[in-house]
Amino acid sequence: MTSRILTTAAAATLALGLAACGSDKGNDKADGALDTITAGTLTVCSDVPYPPFEDFDKTTPTGFKGFDIDIVTAVAKELKLKLVVKDSDFNALQSGLALNSRQCDLAASAMTITPVREKKIGFSEGYYDSEQSLLVPAGSSIKSIDDLKGKSVAVQKGTTGETYANKNATGAKVTSFPSDAQMYAAIKAGQVDAILQDLPVNLDHQKDPKQPGKFTVVETYKTDETYGLAMKKSNTDLIKAVDDALATLHSSGDYQKIYDSYFATK
Repeated sequence: MTSRILTTAAAATLALGLAACGSDKGNDKADGALDTITAGTLTVCSDVPYPPFEDFDKTTPTGFKGFDIDIVTAVAKELKLKLVVKDSDFNALQSGLALNSRQCDLAASAMTITPVREKKIGFSEGYYDSEQSLLVPAGSSIKSIDDLKGKSVAVQKGTTGETYANKNATGAKVTSFPSDAQMYAAIKAGQVDAILQDLPVNLDHQKDPKQPGKFTVVETYKTDETYGLAMKKSNTDLIKAVDDALATLHSSGDYQKIYDSYFATK
């Protein structure tokens, strides 16, 4: 998933600002209630757009749509909390900055659980298994990652896709973009030869009704990635409650219904 590089000074300023905004909240929770930044509300941050996981939609109650949004909507319902979703920078989410400064209670942003991130963030149990993939223009001579030598490939800054490309796309010019939207714009403009991205996101580009048949996924990579819902590491009660809610969604079949609405192949 995407991120933007913050300068040290900017990050410090943001941290202070966020801490100031969140420091006086969450202290008046009723006994037994979950510790959230606003009593009775689950505030969720997500880096938008990143379809099919998150996108803008003014017609919905939250103003957002996507697989992640449906999952946290169901989780909030299980926890009997009102849901508020905020568009956020992924770097502030994956670094733990937004969570630890109480800008939000939970990050739902197609975020892969990694050992590095687990040092800073508390994760739910994994809720989605993903792979990486290579998207190219239809008819391209690029058929696999081995064909990227001397070619340009777009990746998202700070993501597992970027890590995979830097390790495996030998001889390619790897260009990092701050968002998937900019990557997709670059390949449509012919500025890059390929996109290495999470498979569901590249599949969304492949079936783009505005670009029918123009792009195709030519290769996928099993990276054993699992997305988790991220929370403040010390908020163990919330992490457990979210895990319990996810387990309930699985046992009730509601998780499968949401999954099939986005990823079913039949």
